[in-house]
Amino acid sequence: MAGLIGVAAVAIAATVWWMSSRQPASPSAMAAPATMSTAVQPAPAPASTRTAPLADPVPDSLAATPPPPEAPAAATTDSLEDLVTRVMPAVVTIQTPTSRGSGFFVAPDTLITNVHVVGTESTVTIRRPNGTTTTARVQATSPAFDIAVLKVFEVVSSQTIIPLGTAASVRIGEEVIAIGTPLGFLQNTVSRGIVSGLRDVGGATLVQTDAAINPGNSGGPLLNRSGAVIGIIKSGYVGSDGLAFAVAIDHARAVLAGRGDPSGAATGSTEYQALSPAVAAPADQRRIDTTRAYEEAIGQLGRRADDLDGQWKSFVAQCYQGQIAGTFDRPWFALWDSRAMQGVVASSCTPYFEDLRRRATDIQRALSAIDEVARAADIYPGTRRDVLRKNRLDYAGWTK
Repeated sequence: MAGLIGVAAVAIAATVWWMSSRQPASPSAMAAPATMSTAVQPAPAPASTRTAPLADPVPDSLAATPPPPEAPAAATTDSLEDLVTRVMPAVVTIQTPTSRGSGFFVAPDTLITNVHVVGTESTVTIRRPNGTTTTARVQATSPAFDIAVLKVFEVVSSQTIIPLGTAASVRIGEEVIAIGTPLGFLQNTVSRGIVSGLRDVGGATLVQTDAAINPGNSGGPLLNRSGAVIGIIKSGYVGSDGLAFAVAIDHARAVLAGRGDPSGAATGSTEYQALSPAVAAPADQRRIDTTRAYEEAIGQLGRRADDLDGQWKSFVAQCYQGQIAGTFDRPWFALWDSRAMQGVVASSCTPYFEDLRRRATDIQRALSAIDEVARAADIYPGTRRDVLRKNRLDYAGWTK
């Protein structure tokens, strides 16, 4: 937060400093001896979808899928507390350089999570409930179903695993349990709800639940009362309680077998918007916040630079005689190149020229101050460069 405040403060101060400067008179006025004076919007309501009837709760997307092997049944006398205690060691936090999500073991060396949790990373960090960490590689992904399979480098033979169930036998109204790392740091948080519906979306079956789900839960297991996973928590609606979705675990079998996405599977469906997929680590969140403030501040400078473009064009047309050598992203950048201004300024326009030079210098100084604070706030150099280029303010000559 300190970084955000620092960038915002400098951005505001620097921008206000030079934005309060006087507007230049037009070149024609100079002929007379006048005095120059940087949660998320709620997702849209879903389009009408088919809810499987209670008498036949299996969506079409699972109808052609052979029933998976029966998951080992838990003792029917298990209390909720015993069930949670039994499966808890199998649920982990997944960390990348920019985010955190959840995942769970289905074999001593194999985990399942979401593609949007691992992003484009080839390796991720796994944090177990006891606080120990290890590294896992991304072995296979199914973007169509948002499923990623990970393999850990250090296998623990006694690792607790969660058996795979099936969404084909899920009943509307049955109790389910979700375990994950909401907000990216509340590891192994348990919530309970019911199956609210089964949705067939783009060839994928989503299990709808009213269990409490928050950013950071993505990739965690949705369990039935026997302790078998029936879904991989995937998405929800920000700002709407009791509306969350898990992709049916049945879709993970092809990925686990290395077959990837099935033919005809839809990708990129916007019908169910992803819940903020993963939560950035505190340092990364500060960087995100300061980057946003930096973008806003540079954007303000860019708009003032746009105005100066027009004033410079008018100046050159009416007050400048000769050639301006070189090519510049903004023509007035020539002020910082001693070889560029090869002509002369009409004597009647000298005050106007000096005012334009002052305004250009104000932009340069404000940009330099904002960029220095952004650098100290650890905003990546590439990010700063991209923001400057977007606003056509990336000019190496300013530092010469």
